[in-house]
Amino acid sequence: MAKAAKPRKKSILTDQSIEFLKNYHNTHSPVGFESAGQKVWLDYIKPYIDSHIVDPYGSVAGIINPAQPFKVVIEAHADEISWFVNYITSDGLIYLKRNGGVDHQIAPSKRVFIHGKKGKVKAVFGWPAIHTRLGGEKETAPKVENLWLDSGARTKKEVESLGIHVGAVVTYEDGFEELAFGNYISRAFDNRIGGFMIAEVARLLKLNKKKLPYSLYIVNAVQEEIGLRGAEMIARRIKPDIAIVTDVTHDTSTPMISKMVEGDITCGKGPSLATAPAVHNKLLHIVEEVATKTKTPVQWRALSRSTGTDTDSFAYANDGCPSVLISIPLRYMHTTVEMLHRDDIENTIKLIYETLLALSPKTNLSYL
Repeated sequence: MAKAAKPRKKSILTDQSIEFLKNYHNTHSPVGFESAGQKVWLDYIKPYIDSHIVDPYGSVAGIINPAQPFKVVIEAHADEISWFVNYITSDGLIYLKRNGGVDHQIAPSKRVFIHGKKGKVKAVFGWPAIHTRLGGEKETAPKVENLWLDSGARTKKEVESLGIHVGAVVTYEDGFEELAFGNYISRAFDNRIGGFMIAEVARLLKLNKKKLPYSLYIVNAVQEEIGLRGAEMIARRIKPDIAIVTDVTHDTSTPMISKMVEGDITCGKGPSLATAPAVHNKLLHIVEEVATKTKTPVQWRALSRSTGTDTDSFAYANDGCPSVLISIPLRYMHTTVEMLHRDDIENTIKLIYETLLALSPKTNLSYL
C-alpha cells in the first residue's frame, strides 16, 4: 500500500495576499516611474501600519510605533528594469536605450507597453524571419543598436499621435503566472517579491498583535536597478539603527551558471543568507540563530566587495548601520519569466518576521 502524502503545512498566505501578489506584480513600475506600483503597495499595507512617509523620488516607508527612538528597517526595492524611447525614425520605428540592466538578447518578438503621454501603447520588438536576416553564415545577434519597436505606426507623425515621445519608458507586457509544483513566474519578481514579503510581515505583526519595542520602518525603495539610489536617499532620511534587506539571488542549479562563481543556491530550499563586508556579522548570527530555532531552511553564499543590493546603501549610510541581507532564490533573473518557489516566499517572510521579534534596542551588535 502506497504511503499517503504528507499534508502541507498551513500557509501563512491568505487569498487576499495572493490577490495582492498578482496585482502588484502585474502593475508596471519601471525605474524612475515607480508610482503606480508604490500606490498598490501602500494601499495594501495601510491597515497594518500607523503612518507612512514618501520621499521626493517616491520611496515609501510604512511605520509601526513611530514614536520610538530606536529604528529598525525592513526593506525591498520597487523598481523594475525597462527601456527608454531614444529615437523615432521617419517611417515610424522606435529605437531604445536601457533603463537599468535589461537584457537585449531576450527582446526580439517580445510584446511591450510604451508608457506615453496618452497612456499605455502596445508595441512589439520587431525581428526579421530567420531565413531573411542579414549576416551571412554568422548569425545576427540582437544588440541595443539593432533592436526596434513597432507600434503599428508607419510614420513618425503617427507614432507621435499615439502620445509616444523620446523619453517615454517601455516595459514588457508579461505578468504573473502560476506553474506546477509551487512555482511562480513573473516579469518583475526582482524585486517586487521583496515588497510583497515585507508587506506580509507587516500584516502578520498586526494579525498576531505583536507590540515591538522599537519603531519599524517597512521601506519600499525606488531606483535600485541603477545604483541603489532610492535606498541611499531614504537611509539618510530615516537614520535607522538596524536594517534587514531582502532581494532576489540567483538559483544556480540551471545550465550556464557556474557554481564555482555564483555558489550553490536552489529554488525551494529556503532563503539565502550572505556573508559580505556590508553584512554585519553579529546581526547575521542572530538571523542564523532564528532560522535554527524556527527550523527555517537557509542556504549560504559569499559575496565580495559589495552585495549589489540596497544592503550596501543602508550599511554605509550616516555613521554606519548594522545591516543584513536575506535573499530569495530566483531563476532567470532580468528576463520576463523570472521564477521562484512559494515555499521560499513563505520561509523568507517567516524568517524576517521572527528576526524582528528577536530584536530590541538592547540587542548588542558591538564588535568590541
